[in-house]
Amino acid sequence: GTASNEDDKKTFRILSLGDSYTIGESVCDTCKFPEQLKTELKSEFDTNVEFELQVIAQTGWTTSSLISAINTEKPKDNFDLVTLLIGVNNQFQGRPFSLFENEFIRLVNTATRLANSQKDKVIVVSIPDYAFTPFGKGNVNISNGINRYNNFAENYCESISVSYVNITDITRDGLNNTALVASDRLHPSELAYSKFVERILPVALEKLKSQCQN
Repeated sequence: GTASNEDDKKTFRILSLGDSYTIGESVCDTCKFPEQLKTELKSEFDTNVEFELQVIAQTGWTTSSLISAINTEKPKDNFDLVTLLIGVNNQFQGRPFSLFENEFIRLVNTATRLANSQKDKVIVVSIPDYAFTPFGKGNVNISNGINRYNNFAENYCESISVSYVNITDITRDGLNNTALVASDRLHPSELAYSKFVERILPVALEKLKSQCQN
């Protein structure tokens, strides 16, 4: 009867760590990329597979803010998928680059620990380029700064074989295609986040499907 059906149910737990780009500043609650990712993943699995999403993110958070928030919230360490997108506020606030180098590595390690200590369950997402918004006005210094942060993150992820998904180029169309920018003239729109998810989805699917076979 129903008991055996309950046993067939599988729940995937997703944790998304970050800042305004993860919490979805200036877009609707279900528009942020982790919610869109959850919806897209759900459509790829049978109805007996459920998804739970926890988000630890706030607008304005640096790597330091995220580290202290994780320490405060103490999430469980049994997530099936963990996404990390952090660093724009280090760049925006002009924090020392060495701080990012140290704390980004620390956050990748934390994300791994929260993913049952399995780094193949972690996805790092690149930092959007806010130069290509009405706020950023195409400022080349912003783009150069974002490149420096992303290059470090990508190289580090590559060196330890952690999945890295680049979405920065999507946001660099923001001055040509204003639909990619939210009404606040600074953050990505629902459309931009759906384009992020198109890139993150296949990577996330591969990770979760492999867990189904275990």
